[in-house]
Amino acid sequence: MSLTSNILSSVYRVCVPGVLGQRNIVTATTPLYFRLTQVVGGEPLKKKKRLDPQIIRQREERKKRKIEKQIRRLEKNAGQLKPIDELEVPRAILKEIDIRRKPVVTISGEEMDKRAALNKAWSAYKYQQHRAEVTMIDQAATARERALEELREESEELWLEAVQIDPTLIPFKAKGPVLTPPIPEYKSPDGEYINITRIWE
Repeated sequence: MSLTSNILSSVYRVCVPGVLGQRNIVTATTPLYFRLTQVVGGEPLKKKKRLDPQIIRQREERKKRKIEKQIRRLEKNAGQLKPIDELEVPRAILKEIDIRRKPVVTISGEEMDKRAALNKAWSAYKYQQHRAEVTMIDQAATARERALEELREESEELWLEAVQIDPTLIPFKAKGPVLTPPIPEYKSPDGEYINITRIWE
């Protein structure tokens, strides 16, 4: 009997108990397992191409000349600063600086006390207004919840209809007072946009 058939017969005896009246037979031979090798993710290294040293030297010289050219260009424009128009004050305004300077106003102690009292009164008024708005919102929310509870006790179907979201309220538009009144026959300054930005190189 060959080694392979011996191994297969021993595996058959162990794996299928009850065949030929034999059970739990342990043999000295190793069973034939399926084995997998590890996944090889690498590739064989590519051969490096040998370049002529003269070609390598020419490439390095070209890079060096390019960097030197950029350095010379920067050194030539080193003294010139890029002007910023937004930071330059027009000469017409510099001539009118004495007219434009506001005089220093001294506020008396009585005026300062009056302004402080006015500020406190305004703060108290806005606080009371805020409290009144919050109280009104709370009362409205409580009344709504109470009404929904009573409606649910009366009819479950009506309550389900009442708590549904109204889709007609989503495109909501409101028109109210603005900070300034509208100017009649006012034409908005929406004209052509002309880009006058200067480019400096």
